[in-house]
Amino acid sequence: MNVKSIDRNGNEATVVVEIDKELMETGVNKAYMKAHKSIQIPGFRKGKAPRKMIEAMYGAHVFYEDGLEEIFPEIYDFAVAKQEFKAIGRPSLTDMQIGDDGIVTLTLTTEVYPEVTLGQYKGLEVEKAEVAVSDAQVQAELDRMAQNVASTETVERAAQMGDTANIDFEGFDNGVPFDGGKGNDFDLTLGSGQFVPGFEEQVVGMTAGEEKDIDITFPEDYHADLAGKPVVFHVKLNKVTVTNVPEQDDEFAKDVSEFDTLEALKEDIRAKALEQAQKQADSAFEQAAVEKAAENTTVDMPKALIEAELDTQMERFAYQLQMSGYSMEQYAKMMGGDVNTMRNAFRPAAEKQAKISVTLEKIVEVEGLSVTDEEIEAEFKSLAEQYQLELDRVKEMVPMGELTGSLTSRKAIKVITDSAVAVAPKAEEKTEA
Repeated sequence: MNVKSIDRNGNEATVVVEIDKELMETGVNKAYMKAHKSIQIPGFRKGKAPRKMIEAMYGAHVFYEDGLEEIFPEIYDFAVAKQEFKAIGRPSLTDMQIGDDGIVTLTLTTEVYPEVTLGQYKGLEVEKAEVAVSDAQVQAELDRMAQNVASTETVERAAQMGDTANIDFEGFDNGVPFDGGKGNDFDLTLGSGQFVPGFEEQVVGMTAGEEKDIDITFPEDYHADLAGKPVVFHVKLNKVTVTNVPEQDDEFAKDVSEFDTLEALKEDIRAKALEQAQKQADSAFEQAAVEKAAENTTVDMPKALIEAELDTQMERFAYQLQMSGYSMEQYAKMMGGDVNTMRNAFRPAAEKQAKISVTLEKIVEVEGLSVTDEEIEAEFKSLAEQYQLELDRVKEMVPMGELTGSLTSRKAIKVITDSAVAVAPKAEEKTEA
């Protein structure tokens, strides 16, 4: 093979390469061997026609296109992969000329990795809020813990606000049942506001076994079929239960934790909440710093990089949906669109992340960042523990280039964040009404 010319224009490169007769013949013969079994021409049994007879009938170059596919990896490695530019995706064949001497001249066009010019990425001023945990947050966690160990008790008395009323109900519009207006064995916490205004208040005072018609007028902003309409709900109260929430004292602390006193439990709740809040603040600070560094980068992003990132984000989201029992198509339909609509919705985030990625790669290059064999081995072990897989299995599954790229990107992020300067968030400007 011989590369005749390379022409780079922005994010696109055009390579003209000559394929010698012997190499082309290798590819053409492989293509013939794959295709001839399904070819039938007059005078020969199916699959028995010689190559020359097929070429005579269909054209001397009938197998050339498939032949190029057979030798394309070799062509790519020589004409594209070994060049100074970094190709993105698969090159497209834009022209093919076959000379009388059997030499094939190909014109390949490919998107290439962009020229990246870093802006400021060290010493960036990034907002970071001071973390704190309020007494109200601690109390909210105590209340949650108390609710988790609360017990329920059926009571033989009239229903009161705060009770849970187990009811059967059916709604009627002018004596006709309406859709969505019926339920059986429904647990309704009175005072929760779960039902239409006025409903729960009329259940108060009912006793187990009692049946009652409740007159309700739906709000004007209710859905169109029932908005503003007066309806009747026939309700039967099956039972009344109360929730017994334990008092929050030292005994409660002993029951729900390893601590002997309520104060010790509160201190632990506060410490854990503070630790979690600090992690979130550090993560937000890191993300903001990286985004700011990317904003300062100058680059003309190739479409192929954006589309690749978009594919990754869509695949990740599809997996999350699958874990919830939905397909991408089902979810898109529920959202009133299709998969293309969703892809377009993800595009801005993909563009942002693609720019972050090229920024980090450039920092890795400029800073001369690399990873050691020990760091690579430690990362493989960490992944094996995380996913509970054998170490050798993880090494088979995770490409080395992907792993080292991830590790060096983390180091680039550390370069940004370690030098970043935390500043207090700006006070929100008050707008006059």
